Amino acid sequence: MARAAFEALNPYTDNSFLLREFTEFTAPYHFHPEHELTLIVKGKGNRYVGNHMDAYTDGDLVLLGSNLPHCWKIENEQEKESDVASVVLQFNGDFLGNDFLSRPELSQILDLLERSKHGIQFLKDTAEEITKRLILLAKQPNAFKRLIEFLEILYTLAISKEYILLDKQGTKAHQSGKTERINTVLAYIIDNYKNEISLDQAAALINMTPNAFCKYYKKTTKKTFIETVTDYRINYAIQQLVNSDKSISDICFENGFGDLSHFYKLFKRKMKLSPLKYRQEFRKDLA
Repeated sequence: MARAAFEALNPYTDNSFLLREFTEFTAPYHFHPEHELTLIVKGKGNRYVGNHMDAYTDGDLVLLGSNLPHCWKIENEQEKESDVASVVLQFNGDFLGNDFLSRPELSQILDLLERSKHGIQFLKDTAEEITKRLILLAKQPNAFKRLIEFLEILYTLAISKEYILLDKQGTKAHQSGKTERINTVLAYIIDNYKNEISLDQAAALINMTPNAFCKYYKKTTKKTFIETVTDYRINYAIQQLVNSDKSISDICFENGFGDLSHFYKLFKRKMKLSPLKYRQEFRKDLA
């Protein structure tokens, strides 16, 4: 069953946070109670945060809130380990005690963690500075200096204005309960939107009839199931239009659209331009 998987992190009681380096991006769409700061050192593909999807590349820096489902998928699944790398910092909201962040001096960091429930992508100078500091933090042997540098990183992020919020709804997963259902469906969409996708199968994943599922999904996400699938497909088509020379027809069928004219209609409805015109306008802006 496709679902947002719960990840139990390895114990790190001897430290205030967990810092790891990865040379593969194999984690499924998942969540955990810890906050997470992820830096993509190298690699490219699609990033999924809650119900938000976007492309990522080298230098991508995102702060995730507690229990916010997420995953990074590489563009080419055949890429060698040497082609991808990330630094991931994970920590609990009470990493220095229950009341530590309630101190007035730390109000900006507390606000940062509250905003992180949407997923925050940091940009420009902030991303460049934090990239350097995370790499240095990973090499710092002194535990006290590591903690101070960690707090400095959080403060730099907290006061930065160079960011965008990703999942405006603040999707939150749980190990049990009704809200877990929607994350099971989102995981199914993420794994299958480029192929044939079935409303009946999505409904069956959470033991609902198709009719009941449609009502539940619309009430929970404010979108229909088909609108969500279409949004994922259009967003990925946009990436291919601007980053490749593939034909419109190839892009259409590679993204799960079974009919070229239907693809044109849906694309124009969302983007106010045809796929071909969108590509032309984008490249004209770069000229």
